[in-house]
Amino acid sequence: MQPSAVPELAHAHTRPIHWLATATAVAAVVALSSVLQPDAATAAQAAGPPTRSAPAGLAPPDPADVAFPLECGPVKAVVKKKASGDLDGDGRPETVAVVHCDAPMGTPPDGVYVLTRGSDGKPRVVATLVEPEDSTTVGDFAVRGGAVTAALLGYSSSDVPRCCPDVTSEAKWRWENGAFTRSTPADARSV
Repeated sequence: MQPSAVPELAHAHTRPIHWLATATAVAAVVALSSVLQPDAATAAQAAGPPTRSAPAGLAPPDPADVAFPLECGPVKAVVKKKASGDLDGDGRPETVAVVHCDAPMGTPPDGVYVLTRGSDGKPRVVATLVEPEDSTTVGDFAVRGGAVTAALLGYSSSDVPRCCPDVTSEAKWRWENGAFTRSTPADARSV
């Protein structure tokens, strides 16, 4: 072993004064950070179609209160994801739910359903955006600016294992002329 060409530095050994100085500095930073706070965060929703204000206290439909048109056999339907927003511009929020059967193995296909409140105030399914029979799984999913966007994961052939989708497509649905129309978002990328 070759000796170091640099002499041993006297300040390289910790002494109690070093710990006291470090503790004082940390305490000063904590105290200062509790006094200096950033401004309150504000969030702005992306511009969308003009909507009327929702009546006070009108909550979006709860997917837990709906029977989805999904045949699950002995297992139950599970709401995987949900998002709410005013999709038709009537001032009342709708809920979009991604639902699949609670399969014990594999990747069950998802259905995407739009819920609204009926005249009796109870939630009900008014549209199906993705059928479970399409054998797709929903990845990223959002309701923004009056539109529903989703990344749909699927299979290029029946030879691809159902655990491992190998095709991705982007979809966007918007309420137009009394129905949901599907398009591909302008910034969509596929894998």
